[in-house]
Amino acid sequence: MTVLEPQRAQITRIEALIHEEVGRNVGRLFEATRGGLFAAASALASAPRVSLGIITGFYVPGGTPPAAETDGPVGAALLAAAFARVGVACRVATDEPCRATCAAALRGADAGTTPLDVVPLGGAVDGAVDAWRRAGVTHALSIERCGRSADGAPRNMRGEDIGAFTTPLDELFTAGSWRRLAIGDGGNEIGMGSVPATLIGEFVAHGETIACATPADHLIVAGVSNWGAYALIAALAVLRRDWRDALLATLDAARDAAILRTMVEEGPAVDGVTRQRTLTVDTLPMDVHHAKLRAIRAVAEADATA
Repeated sequence: MTVLEPQRAQITRIEALIHEEVGRNVGRLFEATRGGLFAAASALASAPRVSLGIITGFYVPGGTPPAAETDGPVGAALLAAAFARVGVACRVATDEPCRATCAAALRGADAGTTPLDVVPLGGAVDGAVDAWRRAGVTHALSIERCGRSADGAPRNMRGEDIGAFTTPLDELFTAGSWRRLAIGDGGNEIGMGSVPATLIGEFVAHGETIACATPADHLIVAGVSNWGAYALIAALAVLRRDWRDALLATLDAARDAAILRTMVEEGPAVDGVTRQRTLTVDTLPMDVHHAKLRAIRAVAEADATA
């Protein structure tokens, strides 16, 4: 795959759109991982064969009701739908507490027959690892999945240990020979071990405690993790002309809204910040996310050589 400078510039513009602060003080994380979107998209676009395993689901035990949050499964389901459109095999993994939310997200996305691998709470990931190996997974992508901190405990942005509600899917992420990609927005997600823990500790609230220790080969940091999924789909549309139309068609506000609505109504799912069962992601209403989606799509649709 030959990448032209205008294509790289397009992807840089897309990355700039997702590097928007929404209240977590992660600007320095944006700086530390700049170029991560291009690297992740290139790893997928240039691979001779792609079979993708996606890890997602961030449980909110203090939610009303307790449930997985709306950030993460939306992006995972949109990615699954996008890859299905271009004939790339994809499967999603989560743990039992997040099963209903992730299943609802896939239904809302109309993601075909995308398999959902569910790891028991507190159980071993061996079954999921075996399933991924049998499926020939080549790339693992974790999006908004709480990872292990330095002492092994998964912690939310409030600094709370949620290990009683979270199976360490870090072990699935690192178990195989697959290339590891990750999307996160706060420092405590799988993949954030690629950022110096001291940087997360200095700028993010409770950062010294919550920083995830599990690294990725390629890390995308976004203001909201779902935006990272939008951006990855758009970047792949820039790099793969044969995938372009199908991928851009997936970047659709109506589809995104259907995923969120199905998750909240049927999952259920809650906003990870307010912890309420609302049609919001990280306190932001759908129109904010859809404005971001449309801006990202517009950059990808532009003629790179113009």
